[in-house]
Amino acid sequence: MAISLGSIADDYTGASDLANTLTKNGLRTVQTVGIPDPSLTLPDVDAVVVSLKIRSVPASEAVKAATEADRWLRQRGAGHVLYKICSTFDSTDAGNIGPVTEALRDAAGGGSVLVTPAFPETARTVYLGHLFVGDQPLNESPLKDHPLNPMHDANLVRVLTRQSRGAVGLIDLAAIAAGPAAARARLDALRTTGVTMAVADAIFETDLETLGEIALETPVSTGASGLGLGLARALVRSGRISGRATAEDVIRPVGGFSAIVAGSCSKATLRQLEVAERSMPVLRLDPERLMSGPDEIAAAISWAVDRISAGPVIVAASGTPETVSRLQSQYGREASGHAIETATSIIAAELVERGVRRLVVAGGETSGAAVDRLAIPAFLIGPEIAPGVPVLRTVGNRQGDMLLALKSGNFGGDDFFAAALAMMH
Repeated sequence: MAISLGSIADDYTGASDLANTLTKNGLRTVQTVGIPDPSLTLPDVDAVVVSLKIRSVPASEAVKAATEADRWLRQRGAGHVLYKICSTFDSTDAGNIGPVTEALRDAAGGGSVLVTPAFPETARTVYLGHLFVGDQPLNESPLKDHPLNPMHDANLVRVLTRQSRGAVGLIDLAAIAAGPAAARARLDALRTTGVTMAVADAIFETDLETLGEIALETPVSTGASGLGLGLARALVRSGRISGRATAEDVIRPVGGFSAIVAGSCSKATLRQLEVAERSMPVLRLDPERLMSGPDEIAAAISWAVDRISAGPVIVAASGTPETVSRLQSQYGREASGHAIETATSIIAAELVERGVRRLVVAGGETSGAAVDRLAIPAFLIGPEIAPGVPVLRTVGNRQGDMLLALKSGNFGGDDFFAAALAMMH
């Protein structure tokens, strides 16, 4: 299998967001969970997104995992590899965006790497190197309060400089709006001054198309799904792929029961739970009890098993920001997050063992933990439920075919859960 575009995603929901974007823009796409085992036969596709869980791990671990994935993708023909990051650029001064980008750059032989988290479709734009959420700078928006990596600086040149060895430059909107030649010239000029990474402005999709064209001429880029959009459209325009991806076959019926597991504490997910509670049973887990032992998990499984034959159920470990803050203060940020991820993943796996074949998971870390515990090796990408959230069909899964939706906490409208289940039937 020779692929045209490779990507390394720093979490699972971000990977499915990117794979969805590539599919919508004409690339036949598969998402793998980690580097595939040699025994797994992947379908013939244009793009492969290798999903990892490296956003919040120590930088050295992230670099090791990403370079191994890069090597696997290059061996299968990928001429360009996109390091897919979150559109909120959430990271600490230790990384991991800078260290991973520089490692991939070094493996590719140097040069300057284009970097942008812009994705106008989801109201993420970059202007003069500053990341905006809607009309607010990132550090003034609700998204600044990421539970693991809170972001208090919207200046991405400054953020990236603090976590990188090399110099960081800027390709401003004036150069990008002038077209690919001007943007390319700016990138070349930065390269001659020793810049290893160039943050790129983008306000409109046309800006992403320009960036995709010049990024495709280089071996590595770093960005959110918006840059994936630009790369996909550049590939289609180049004539190197057909541009005729089909997604409908992915949602063939799979039978079985339906369930939703939520671990995200985002405002959007909390609202979605309120709306869903009007039409389906919801069990809200007690985070304090989750920290003290397995009883809360066992009770949740029993509660769900008693109800799934009658219709979809929701098990939620989602709490308000105040609850999360209290838990983190009492037990530590890492321990409280791990406890919730472990609990929700055990519940998801136990429900699958009991016949759930349509599963919706809310929250990036929650989704990653659930997919890991289920040992799902890969997904085919289906139609979109909401911007950034496609239906996924498992490939090589020991439980047989399943349909999933892995939702980043902030994604989807108020009725997302009902809409996701409706599309899976």
